[in-house]
Amino acid sequence: MTQAVFAIPGDKDRRTGGFIYEASVLRVLNKIGVETAHLQLPDSFPEPTASDMATTLDALCEVPADQAIILDGLVFGAIDPAGLAQVRAPVIAMIHHPLGLETGLPSDRAAFLRANEAAALKHAAHVIVPSPHTAEVLVQQFGARPEHISVAPPGFDRPLVRRRPANPPLILSVGLLAERKGHDVLLDALSLIKDLNWQAAIVGKAHDAAVAKALRDQCDSLGLTDRVRFAGELDAPALTATFNAAHIFALATRYEGYGMVLSEAMLFGLPVVSCDVGAVPGTVGAAGILTPADNPTRFASALRQLLEKPETARHYSGLSKARAEDLPTWTMTAQVFEQVIGRLRVS
Repeated sequence: MTQAVFAIPGDKDRRTGGFIYEASVLRVLNKIGVETAHLQLPDSFPEPTASDMATTLDALCEVPADQAIILDGLVFGAIDPAGLAQVRAPVIAMIHHPLGLETGLPSDRAAFLRANEAAALKHAAHVIVPSPHTAEVLVQQFGARPEHISVAPPGFDRPLVRRRPANPPLILSVGLLAERKGHDVLLDALSLIKDLNWQAAIVGKAHDAAVAKALRDQCDSLGLTDRVRFAGELDAPALTATFNAAHIFALATRYEGYGMVLSEAMLFGLPVVSCDVGAVPGTVGAAGILTPADNPTRFASALRQLLEKPETARHYSGLSKARAEDLPTWTMTAQVFEQVIGRLRVS
C-alpha cells in the first residue's frame, strides 16, 4: 500500500545536489519498505506558468488524504499558498534552502519568494531540511515552528577511492555555473596565484547561460584559458576519476543549505577551500580553510598555502578523511523521512 508520494519537478535524475538527494531518498524509502510513489510535476518551477501551477495543484489535490506528500522545495517555495491549503493529504516540505535566498535575484522577486514561502509554511504538516542551519533560517526568518522541522542530512555512497593525483596539481571545483556558486571569485583568486604550478577544472553544467558566458569571458580576460578547464556535467565514473586526480577542492560559494559536494570531496580525502557562509561551516568543520565570501584575495591565500606547504595539505587531507567517516548513509537519511511519514499517517 502506498504510504507517501514524492512530488518532484521535471527530471528527478538530474545530477545536482538537491535532485540527487531526492532521487536517493525516493529509492531508499521503497527499499526499506516505505512504499513511496514518484509524482513528476511540471518543470517550470520555481517560476511556474499559470498552466503549470494549475496542473501541479490538481495533481496534489488528487493524492488521497491517507498518503503523505513530500514536496520538493523548488515547488513548495513558489506554490500558491491558497491552492496548497486545498490539498487533503499532509504535506511534508523538503526545503534544501529557501528560494528567496538565492544569489542574484531581483529584490522584488526575492521579497515575493520569501513572503510566499512563509505563507506556504502555514499549510505544511512538517518540514524536512538537510542541515541545522536551514532549520534555524526557517524558524528565525520564515516563522516556521521548530517542533515541525526534522533535519535529515544527505547520505553518501562510499566512492571508489584510488588516488592518482594529477601533475601539475589539480584544483577542482564542482557546482552549477550559477552566480551563487562563486566561480567568478575562484577565477579571480586563481589569477592571483599564476606564479605557482597548478591546473584547474570547474565541473558543472550551465544553470544560467549569461553566467556561463560571463565566466568564460572572465577566464579569457584573466589569461587563464590554458590552465582552467570548464568540464561541463560529468557522469559518475568521470567525476570519480576527477576527484581522484584532484589535489585541492575549491568552492567559493556565496551560500549553501548543506553543500553535498563538500562532503563528497572529503570522502576522497581532499583538503577543502570554501567560504564561511550558510551551512558550509557545519558541513566542513575543521577539514578545510574557510574564507569570507566574495574575497578573492583571501581565497587565493588559502589556495597558495595548500599548494606551497605539502604538510598543510596533508593535515587538512587527514581531517577530511576523518570527518568523512562519520557521514550518514542514504538509509539513515531515508529513516528520518520514514519516521515523519509514520507520525503523520497515524495522526
